[in-house]
Amino acid sequence: MTTADATSPLEATEDPHANDAAPYGGGDPYADYRHFGDTESFADLVDLADRRLGAGVIAANDEFFAERENLLVRERAVFDPERFGHKGKVMDGWETRRRRGADAEHPFPEPDEHDWAIVRLGAPGVIRGIIVDTAHFRGNYPQRVSIQAASVAGSPSPEDVLAADVKWEELVAPTPVRGHAANAFTITSPRRYTHLRLCQHPDGGVARLRVHGEVVPDPEWLDLLGTFDLLSVLNGGAYEDASDKFYSSPTQIILPGTSRKMDDGWENRRRRVCGTNDWVRFRLAAQGAIRAVEIDTAYLKGNSAGWIALSGRDGESGEWFEIIPRTRLQPDTVHRFKLPTEAIATHVRLDAFPDGGVARMRLHGALTEAGRAELRERFESLA
Repeated sequence: MTTADATSPLEATEDPHANDAAPYGGGDPYADYRHFGDTESFADLVDLADRRLGAGVIAANDEFFAERENLLVRERAVFDPERFGHKGKVMDGWETRRRRGADAEHPFPEPDEHDWAIVRLGAPGVIRGIIVDTAHFRGNYPQRVSIQAASVAGSPSPEDVLAADVKWEELVAPTPVRGHAANAFTITSPRRYTHLRLCQHPDGGVARLRVHGEVVPDPEWLDLLGTFDLLSVLNGGAYEDASDKFYSSPTQIILPGTSRKMDDGWENRRRRVCGTNDWVRFRLAAQGAIRAVEIDTAYLKGNSAGWIALSGRDGESGEWFEIIPRTRLQPDTVHRFKLPTEAIATHVRLDAFPDGGVARMRLHGALTEAGRAELRERFESLA
């Protein structure tokens, strides 16, 4: 079953080299980089295959020229025209050897032969969009790609995931892609997945893979935890909107772990209009009772928010109420707030006065009975 959007990055063509990029001619290697496919509907959603969430490339049938793990590197691919190794040109991506046919009379591989890599999503969820990035693979990218997904509980081995009884669903049928380009696919499947299989037809190289979607946590696990971070991406929290995302994505505020550098958080541009301020809005995993709040300005030393205020809302149409009044922040510091009473909310809004950055925010609490029921119903409907 094909559940990818009917619009692919490009149509098939008679010319097998029509999708090639021009050979590298010197200077900025990204000067002629291209984008195909619409990302508007999913660009702001979390990358479910982010290494910071625990994602990994657990298996591949071939990685002769370049390692499979490069697919999930956070930074964009780099290109050094002078770098060669014992196996040939060193590429920053996953690259397989050239496939050959059965014999001299049949030098080309069979139409169904292909290479593959399996990705464990860091946070299982509903996939809304996928980007297959072939940066710097100008003439050695795959002619076509296809993508399948599966849902396998627990912490399965590669052998478990590849077992005959595992059901793989086709998200993207074999589709032509362009070299040295971001090839975007909109996904419409309504199911929750844990693993992805990227296939190259017949062979070639892919620099990066991004899998944007909505995290759907296991409600049984959250029940066992009791008190947890209601806002964490891993637990189903999600960024909804912000006044400004000039320097970095507000989604980073709710990533697991601590910030490791200045751009590993949310930083907005400098605000120049008096009487205004920046803000960011999030949706909790489900309705929860917030007991304590952490706001961290790690590595933001001269550009952290001067003051913050935190508001909550219960339901899409609920009235906003105060959780933390306007409070001074210190740079490069973890701030902890014990709430005098539990705040029941489904959404929160963090206001920064007048502007500035926040590295991480945690909302410690527990789901309400209504929140548990809502989460359990969604989980079961997507299984």
